[in-house]
Amino acid sequence: MIKLENVYQNYGNKEILKNISIEIPEGKITGIIGPNGAGKTTLFNVLSQMIEKKSGNIIIDDVNISNHKTNLSKVISVLRQSNNFSLNLTSYELISFGRYPHSKGKLTSNDLKMIEQMIDYLKLDDVRNQYINTLSGGQLQRVLLAMVLVQDTKYIMLDEPLNNLDMKHAVEMMMLLGKFVKELNKTVIVVMHDINIASSFCEYIIAIKDGMVNFEGHVDQLMDEDVLKGIYDHDFCVREVDGKKVCLYDQLEKK
Repeated sequence: MIKLENVYQNYGNKEILKNISIEIPEGKITGIIGPNGAGKTTLFNVLSQMIEKKSGNIIIDDVNISNHKTNLSKVISVLRQSNNFSLNLTSYELISFGRYPHSKGKLTSNDLKMIEQMIDYLKLDDVRNQYINTLSGGQLQRVLLAMVLVQDTKYIMLDEPLNNLDMKHAVEMMMLLGKFVKELNKTVIVVMHDINIASSFCEYIIAIKDGMVNFEGHVDQLMDEDVLKGIYDHDFCVREVDGKKVCLYDQLEKK
């Protein structure tokens, strides 16, 4: 389990995170949601130690990483929102980067075996030798997921991985993340915007508003008109369809 205790972050005089205390459960997809500018990406960056928090504690599997020099690259793999690769790389070469925390660039037979397993698992054999600048958006996201998987970490963190994907590929992405949880025993944390996607694929939700935790709990508790209005300052119409709660935005005027 990942726990944050009273985590605070600021940029100059601007408070970005204000005493964040949360618990991220194991073996689930946890969605981090909230309005633009709420602090979601800053929380993501602090949690993945891409930026240093100002105060508070981050505890991963009962180890306070604030007090220990921990090599998190063997515990958490991170896929950032923006991945701009200027190098002329093939899919295989990019995927192999995920083994760097283990091999330091000198691939062993075990590294090669892991790479082949993930190429097969994500059905990427037909693009393994294709240069990444020629891949479609959906293909590139699968290659990036393979790079994350070969890192072989317990926790996987993704910052808005559905950006720039059409609905088909966004749904495929979330279905893959669900497979990672069920079949590979991963714990997945996703920063996202779409409430209906969150309702369909996430089990646990953390909502950030104005740098503070506005909601934390099971997704079914999130899908409540008053709860959602409290997060986004906007009216919502929630209905249940086939056992899942969804937002029907065109129903607002009919309420």
